[in-house]
Amino acid sequence: MKRGTFLKLKQVGFIVIAWMLIGLIIAIYDHLVLHTQVSLGTATNYSFFISVLRNMGAGLIGALLGGSLLVFYIDEKFRDKPYAYTILIVFICFVLIVGFITIVMGLTIVPYQLKKPLTDPITQQAVLSFMTDSYPLKSGLVWAFIVALTQLLLQVSSKFGHETFFHILIGKYNTPKAEKRIFMFLDINASTSIAERLGNERYHSLLKDFFADITNPILENKGSIYQYVGDEVVVAWSYKDGLEKSHCVKCFFDIKMTIERKRDKYTQLYGFVPTFKAGIHSGNVIAGEVGIVKRDITYSGDVLNTTSRILGKCGEFKEEVIISADLLSLLSSAKEYSSRLLGSIRLRGKEREIAILALLPQHVHSANI
Repeated sequence: MKRGTFLKLKQVGFIVIAWMLIGLIIAIYDHLVLHTQVSLGTATNYSFFISVLRNMGAGLIGALLGGSLLVFYIDEKFRDKPYAYTILIVFICFVLIVGFITIVMGLTIVPYQLKKPLTDPITQQAVLSFMTDSYPLKSGLVWAFIVALTQLLLQVSSKFGHETFFHILIGKYNTPKAEKRIFMFLDINASTSIAERLGNERYHSLLKDFFADITNPILENKGSIYQYVGDEVVVAWSYKDGLEKSHCVKCFFDIKMTIERKRDKYTQLYGFVPTFKAGIHSGNVIAGEVGIVKRDITYSGDVLNTTSRILGKCGEFKEEVIISADLLSLLSSAKEYSSRLLGSIRLRGKEREIAILALLPQHVHSANI
């Protein structure tokens, strides 16, 4: 299973659990309201168990249908649309889903309560009363808010990145933590001349398409997008994920293949296919949450400066991707790549130097960028 699909299934799973819990809370709330002094009391056929079943069942069906719709369709097809526009689309779909859930609940709960088959005229009349009751309207108002909030959270999650958003929610980095991380700095070649040739709007469109197209290769190689800086993207891995199957190196060449497969698209839209270069390095960082109005998780440490300097060496040596020798020595499954020693760079403010190597697949010869 592709990692992108796996992440979306995890999102649907969270929605299923959350919506079923909300259904339980609604049932408890209704039960408490019905037993207050300002209430006329419960109906003769009221059952707390049936209420729980009804609300949690609605949450389950709604999450499986609506949650999947939000994650796999709305979030994909309308990611570039304003939030208000997506809410309108979600509302229309939601009305249809509520109607479907009401029908399903009526056809299952009413016969169970009456202990009569659906073919019985009394049962049929009770089903009709169930569907025309004000209860579905009340539930619709409540769930409309829940669906809108869920869609908002999905968009916020996309804004921060799923992993970052989850870590902010649980407060993992409220206290700074020392971690070992692998970083890849990747940017487009000749971006200044490209921007002058295309103009600001088309250049922005190019960046948007490029960053969108490289997202799946990054996710499939277990990377997370740390930040975008102009025409540059910074990708981060934990040591475990980055070293596994040489994901941190394979990611670059998977991105290259992805852009190559989209050659016709870029040629038609922009008149050329963007090329790019990358520097890859690893080391210790301090990860911590920063910001008040805008909160984010940032990494600090020499490894980031060193990776940026390695990226700068790509132009000097005319290589596509350069990796530090320290990191390459840790990649036990990197035999499919050949390397060529380029020299060493000194760490800023330190005496120690690190060796850097050009990297390319075994069957490819070094090419100028």
